[in-house]
Amino acid sequence: MNPNIAKVASLLSDPTRSSILLTLMDGRIHPAGELAYFAKIKPQTASFHLQKLLEAQLISVEKHGRHRYYKLASADAAKVIEQLLSISPDSKVKSFNDSKEKSDLHFARTCYDHLAGYIGVQVTHSLVEQGFLRKTDLHFEVTSEGSLFLKDFGVDEEKQRNKRRAFALCCLDWSERQHHLAGALGHALLDRMLELQWIVRMPKTRAIKVTQSGKAAFEKYFKLSI
Repeated sequence: MNPNIAKVASLLSDPTRSSILLTLMDGRIHPAGELAYFAKIKPQTASFHLQKLLEAQLISVEKHGRHRYYKLASADAAKVIEQLLSISPDSKVKSFNDSKEKSDLHFARTCYDHLAGYIGVQVTHSLVEQGFLRKTDLHFEVTSEGSLFLKDFGVDEEKQRNKRRAFALCCLDWSERQHHLAGALGHALLDRMLELQWIVRMPKTRAIKVTQSGKAAFEKYFKLSI
């Protein structure tokens, strides 16, 4: 028998559940109350929708004492959501805040656990153009020059290769309509940029802000003027 894709599709078609999933696309864990706030629903309503998403194995839950924290179940779930975003119409902008958030998300954001948006795509392009990555249809390959770059950049390539997940995937960026780097390597690069404080997470959104030192660093390492 074929998998029941209609069940998953019906879950994703609900605006509240899709809002919860988009919040979880920041790659972090969130309590139910926080997810209810972002989805603009009551906590008890959020609990109902979270249970549905748990049953479908789209999200998972961590228990810490009396508290429960939710996250996307896997990188595969995040990839499906990102691909659906790439073929979905833009939401209607109703206010200045909506316009600002849309602009921020298009510029730089997290896509589950890696960098996306204009900055994510341009960094990926730079890695390819500088000969550090070689692109195939579905993934990227690190060249010998790329291995030297990663070592200099502070990323342990061997450690990322040994993780129980895909190493360097092509992920279709919904706003740029081009691929950015995902997988264990994409995650490691995002973590390193956060550690170096080139970028910082913005509150209550997936958007990423580039710091002043980050602007100089992106120019130096990726030939990217911001």
